[in-house]
Amino acid sequence: MVVARSVALFVVAALFEIGGAWLVWQGIREHKGWIWIGAGVIALGLYGVVATWQHDDNFGRILAAYGGIFVAGSIAWGMVADGYRPDRWDVIGALVCLAGMTVIMYAPRGN
Repeated sequence: MVVARSVALFVVAALFEIGGAWLVWQGIREHKGWIWIGAGVIALGLYGVVATWQHDDNFGRILAAYGGIFVAGSIAWGMVADGYRPDRWDVIGALVCLAGMTVIMYAPRGN
């Protein structure tokens, strides 16, 4: 149950962080305005809150593990939101990052 909750939190965090960054991008690069930028800033702040709900107390471990989720999630977001088509190297790289995230976050430790 701890792993399932942790994965769910990583997914929610990714939606807030990637979505927030995308909203800021849209607001600035696509000239959609301050409301988009403000919504992005709020979403980015919520990402920070969600990250604190992970069961592990080590900030560095959580952020390092989240990096794998961020890489894979960013590619998925680009596919859905912007019609981005990843090539095989994008997919392989994302899978490597997810494997690294799994090792960092869920490897058995003798703490």
